[in-house]
Amino acid sequence: MNKTDVAKNYRFLSILIGSMILGAIVGALWPKFAAVIQPLGKIFINMMFCIVVPLVFASISSSIAGMRSRKRAGKILSTTVITFVVTGAFAAVVMFILMKAYPPVTQAWTNVEAQKIGDHATVSEMIVNFFTADDFAGLLSRKAMLPLIVFSLLFGFSTNLVEHGKGVVTDFLGALTDTMLKFVQIITYYAPIAFFAIFAGLMADYGPQLVGESYGRALIVYYPLCLIYIFTAFPLFAWFGGGKGAIKVMLKHITRPAVVSLGTCSSVATIPTNLDVAAETGISEDVSKIVVPLGATMHMDGSCFSCVLKIAFVLGVLGNELSWGQLPLIVIIAVLSSVGMSGVPGGGYIGEYIICSIFFPEKMELAFPILVAIGNLVDPPATMINSAGDYVVSFIVSRFVDGKDWLQKELQRRVA
Repeated sequence: MNKTDVAKNYRFLSILIGSMILGAIVGALWPKFAAVIQPLGKIFINMMFCIVVPLVFASISSSIAGMRSRKRAGKILSTTVITFVVTGAFAAVVMFILMKAYPPVTQAWTNVEAQKIGDHATVSEMIVNFFTADDFAGLLSRKAMLPLIVFSLLFGFSTNLVEHGKGVVTDFLGALTDTMLKFVQIITYYAPIAFFAIFAGLMADYGPQLVGESYGRALIVYYPLCLIYIFTAFPLFAWFGGGKGAIKVMLKHITRPAVVSLGTCSSVATIPTNLDVAAETGISEDVSKIVVPLGATMHMDGSCFSCVLKIAFVLGVLGNELSWGQLPLIVIIAVLSSVGMSGVPGGGYIGEYIICSIFFPEKMELAFPILVAIGNLVDPPATMINSAGDYVVSFIVSRFVDGKDWLQKELQRRVA
């Protein structure tokens, strides 16, 4: 990439960030106007969501179908899932320690309005929905991301068994992936307008709650933690995965997925950007096309942060203390609700339901609305950690699949 390309990319990023800041100011000063322009942001998000289903299907299926070694595909998948679980548990422990040092609620609340809990999927329904949809049409929705991923993996393996890495279907899937990525590039030109409207709406809707005493105390911990995590844990993960020079390369590219995820509040909508920066980094195509779509629904370090924050918050509201003896259970619940169940259809607010049933079974109608409110307030930075982290995890998976010097070889190849 030459200096002109770099300047062009950073100029566009500056425009996006400026749009977000300007939108937040407009939302704070003129909330009624923010409500009027909110559809402009919704249009962008809807277009991205329409692209996601064919893009995820094509990218995963083509990656598996084009592999000459099914053993390599299995290694990529297993390494990816293990990495997601380990990084999620690490994030949960970090937040637990912070909550012990700086509790989000220092005095029990005396006036909390209880709300009725709506219908939700049973445990057996969620297990079924984790792997499948009730028919093919059910796969054609971003609400069925995990079943779609399972279907795409199986379709890719089936194609590979028939065409052995090269054939008409494999070529079609590769061409479809390229076409959808170009589609994303076209839509991105509309992003500055969309980001202005999105952030105006966020400030108009949640601005008053951001200055509330207890919620504000929680956000004082959460927002800086997410920023610190990006510049401490992410470089550590990148160095472990890529070795010498990896931190510099990662920091150079991570801004784009971080900004897109902040604007859309969606890991799924950040898939195309993550695929782009992974390709620019030199990560193997088969690695990125498996890690990134899987990460959009299973890699949730930011959500593990918020899970622990929610538990500590409600404990404080009820006048209870967070204890070290709760650490193992809290880590398990954080990983299960954030990593394991984040993309299950029929599992709306499943993380909140799991927390309530395990920690607050007698106070569910009181605890549930509090958990949902916190989830809404921390969603933008949580999504940023989740989405940008998908790119960083690709470094770790590459180490175990392509060797610990994969990045150095790529950098040397480019110099030559």
